Amino acid sequence: MRFARAILFLMTTSLAAHGAVIKTPFGKLPDGTAVDLYTLKSPSVEVGLITYGARIVSIKTADKTGKVADVALGYSTLEGYVTDNKTYVGSVVGRYGNRIAHGKFSLDGKEYSVPLNNGPNSLHGGTTGFDKKVWTAKEVPGGVEFTLVSPDGDMGYPGTLTVHAKYTLHTDALRIDYSATTDKDTVINVTNHSYFNLSGEGSGLILGEHIMIDADRYTPVDSGLIPTGELAPVAGTPFDLRKPTLIGAADPNSNDQMKLGGGYDHNWVLNGKMGELHLAARVHDPATGRVMTVTTTEPGVQFYAGTSIPGTFTGKAGVVYVKNAGFCLETQHFPDSPNHPKFPTTELKPGQTMHSTTVFTFTVDK
Repeated sequence: MRFARAILFLMTTSLAAHGAVIKTPFGKLPDGTAVDLYTLKSPSVEVGLITYGARIVSIKTADKTGKVADVALGYSTLEGYVTDNKTYVGSVVGRYGNRIAHGKFSLDGKEYSVPLNNGPNSLHGGTTGFDKKVWTAKEVPGGVEFTLVSPDGDMGYPGTLTVHAKYTLHTDALRIDYSATTDKDTVINVTNHSYFNLSGEGSGLILGEHIMIDADRYTPVDSGLIPTGELAPVAGTPFDLRKPTLIGAADPNSNDQMKLGGGYDHNWVLNGKMGELHLAARVHDPATGRVMTVTTTEPGVQFYAGTSIPGTFTGKAGVVYVKNAGFCLETQHFPDSPNHPKFPTTELKPGQTMHSTTVFTFTVDK
């Protein structure tokens, strides 16, 4: 009996340290493929994840008064995610997150073409990216690991790529560990495309929240939002977010770069050392006191203030998502890196393993 109680104590202690994991059905795709929901619970945060797109569907956490709200945009049903072919909400995007100019890049002297789905460019892996795939899942301590095998030639990309996205919940921190291997030289840039509203999804706009990004430089873009190749200083521009800045304070017409993005939709060059966990951004909502801190091993982060949310999709709270209903902080390598040799490389070769980590930590500033 004493031994049994000791085992029970150890199991309970481990559960408390890692958080509970609960698996339930989330629906079926039109072709009959089942999609599962994994709910991760800790004493302070609850996270919902589904196998369709390895995506985050909810993040519930308390404000300064103790009121719990869901701070991640999303839908109540699988149908909502299937019919939304615009926002990539909550998903892991790839094989190449962000844009590739004209859908072309060269690797080992050979030119590859990938689908154009963003004007003259390819965005987030093409017309059928990782966000539209059902990943396999297995429970791990405190979380779930999603796996996807992308075959050679998938969306025009070379090599059979096996990619993992492991989500684990550690008290107030949601950690995502990505890894990938290939059997041919290829390129890869995966990230999570969640939209956040720290006042709660469906509660209004994110313009009253304050953001800080730890970056002295950013990558200016052309009219197609493709980097020019310059690493420009943020000083003296609306992109200087090194101190907490009201998201709504910047005039979208105050700067040529802001005009191109319709506001914030750019990549910042982070100050931390690539490959080591470092600060990317911190967002504070004065109304609720909620704070989200983002750390990553990636060299860049795309801050997108939801400037192109189409206003045609209804979220979990029954409210239509409109422009600035949420923001994204997509930790990443830089957009169009395969066409910019001076950018950190996104090439992956057989025998190598790509690793990256991003952590979203949720706290309260009272």
